Amino acid sequence: MRQYFDDELADLDTSFKEMGLLVSETLDEAVQAFLDHDRVVAQDIIERDKAINQREIAIEKKSFEMIALYQPVTTDLREIMTVLKAVSVLERIGDNARNIATSTIHVKGNKRVAEIEKTIGSTGSVVAKMVSQVLDYYVNDDAVAAEGISEVASGVSDATRHIRELSIDASKADPEQVTAATDYLVVAGYLKRTSDYVTDIAEWIIYKRTGKIVELNPGTSSFI
Repeated sequence: MRQYFDDELADLDTSFKEMGLLVSETLDEAVQAFLDHDRVVAQDIIERDKAINQREIAIEKKSFEMIALYQPVTTDLREIMTVLKAVSVLERIGDNARNIATSTIHVKGNKRVAEIEKTIGSTGSVVAKMVSQVLDYYVNDDAVAAEGISEVASGVSDATRHIRELSIDASKADPEQVTAATDYLVVAGYLKRTSDYVTDIAEWIIYKRTGKIVELNPGTSSFI
């Protein structure tokens, strides 16, 4: 029975990691599509969100089945509960990627600001990498590294705050940039929330490894 449980748990871990990698890649592509005004890629990302949602449902279903069948306790139960909690966070990150893609669809050749788009691009790359890193921390049971990801999230907060300031300045300097600046604010908000979601996953990794519930975002506030 123990071997069956371990095999099923390994499959669950693999499914979780695969979903996470898909979400990370989708987020990165969504940011690039926004910067390129690529509506074709954006539409593909919107449609891909259905596959992400289906993966979440399948992982949740398997998790509940394992709890019912094996009735795990202590460490085993914590591992399954971590997947249950973290997979719903991954789905929300996927929603943010879809929302960025939706913003791309709505862009209508607005006057653009190169400096802001460069910052959005670099920030988006950092956030996508955060998603990939936190998955590695999950697989390796690395609670120490997971705790350190809050520092990266703090850097993302600073970057998105800077995007907000630049967008406001651009709007004041040139009325023709107001629409683009609004789009930049929206996308930056999604990136900020995504970094917060990554720290949520990190908190569950720490719980999985230590059994302790920690708060890595005690000072989190709204973007706007």
